[in-house]
Parts: sequence; structure tokens; C-alpha cells
Amino acid sequence: MYKSMTARYVTAERYEEALDILQSGSCIQLKHGQVTCGAELSVLFVDTLVKGKVPCNEDNIDRVRKIYLEFPRISMPLHLEEEDDMQKLTEALGAAKTRVDGCSSFLKAAIRWSAEFGGPRNGSPELHNLLAEYIYSESPELDMARVSAYFVRGDDPKKFASALVNFMGKCYPGEDDVAIARAILLYLSLGNLRDANSLFDELKKQAESMELELPKSALLQFVIYLLQTLERDALPLFRMLRQNYKSSIDREPAFNELLDGIAEKFYGVRRKNPLQGMFGDLFNMMGGDDVTQ
Repeated sequence: MYKSMTARYVTAERYEEALDILQSGSCIQLKHGQVTCGAELSVLFVDTLVKGKVPCNEDNIDRVRKIYLEFPRISMPLHLEEEDDMQKLTEALGAAKTRVDGCSSFLKAAIRWSAEFGGPRNGSPELHNLLAEYIYSESPELDMARVSAYFVRGDDPKKFASALVNFMGKCYPGEDDVAIARAILLYLSLGNLRDANSLFDELKKQAESMELELPKSALLQFVIYLLQTLERDALPLFRMLRQNYKSSIDREPAFNELLDGIAEKFYGVRRKNPLQGMFGDLFNMMGGDDVTQ
């Protein structure tokens, strides 16, 4: 019903009426747990924004936000012992994947719309924040690299720090410092020293308030020195740090690529291959799609 009705409005270029129906329909379906249908209508909502060349402004971002807030958030069942319980877990995992895939498709489309119709070149930072939050909180198998790739395109290092501190409490040994280093390096590869510093300061503050300690590792020591080095024109020191901490950097294959990007951003060091590490390819490597392409 929703599709046929809105198709007629779109054909007649009555975009506002089509948008009202699709927004209402997607919210109703999602509120009643009809995630597949609700997600489909939400993507059609964004498609209509594009067809109508509707500008990216606060009012229209708010409409996207209202749909997003209706996507369900459901906790995974705990303390499973019986065979029936395992069946429930299997079903819950499948439902969680459907929710994440649906919400991701909707928000990625919205980010592309925002980039094309008046928002920042890489899309609305708020929409990147929402995508990162939903993937982090709802994914049945958490991919922190993917979450980080979206958070760094957002504008909320404090919320990003909260996710990382939470991750520290449940990850495997040796994953925590890699996750923190990845987050800082991703910010820096975008030339964003301010948010890289803000994130690290917020991490220390939140960890202390929860009586946690940041991991003590050579990799994190490298990150601390790197943040200090990038405050000044010190390319020789930057190169020396990379050499001295090579074994720590090599723990994550993408770190050297990120550091090449940082050298280019901060010191103008040209890459040997100019196509290497372009924005989309780099973030695809880290698990986040280049949704603006």
C-alpha cells in the first residue's frame, strides 16, 4: 500500500506528500517490529529525498533521526543451557543481523543524500555517529574496526570514547590497545589532530571514572608520542618513531597505510603510489564502507 501510493505521488512530483507517507509508514512498521518492511520504506524515504532534490538541513536530518530512533534495540538472551534456549539464540542472532543490515542500508543511503544535497563532502557527521552507535550496540558479532571507521567521520569523540571504554571491558586480551590506536590513527589520517587528542583525553577520563586502566603497551606509548610529535614540524622525529616502534605498528596490517596517510597530511610526504590509501580504499580496509561513493 505504501509503495503504490507514494509511487503515484513521486510520479506527480508531489515529493513532500510522498515523504510524509514513507516516514509515517516506516516508523509504524519499525515500532511494531516489522523490521524488513520498515527498513525498506526507510530506504524509499531517502530515495525520495534524492529524487526530489530535497536539501540537507536540520529539519530533514531530524526526519531521518526520527526514523532511526524507531529501529528496535533488543538484548541478546543470556544464560542459555537447554536446546530450546540455543534455538532462541539462533533466532535472536538472525533477527539482530536483519536489524543491523536494515538500519545500515537506511543510514548509508541518508549519508549519501546528505553529501550530495548540501551537507559536508563526506556526509552528515551526525548520521555517521548514528550508524556507528547502532552497529556497535546491535551487531551480533562486533567489528570494532568498522565501528571506528564510522565514528571518526562523525563529530562526537566523547561518545566514541564511551564505546571504546565499554569495548575494553569485554574484548580479548591484546585487542584493547589495538582498538584505541586504530581510532587515533584513523582521526589523524583525516588530518584531524583536534579530535584525536579529544578522544584520547576522554578515554583517560572515562576509564578513570570507571576505575579502569588504559592498557600499558608499546603501541599506546607510540600513539602518545605521535600525538605530541604532530603538534610541531618534526618529520625526522616522526620517521624515527615509526622505525623504533615498527614491531608494535606491524601488529595491525593497516597501521602502516594509515601512517603513510598521516605523513602526507601533516608533512606533505608524497606516497610512492599516489592511488595508495585513497579515502574510500583506506576506510574499506578498516571495515567501514565509503558510503559517499
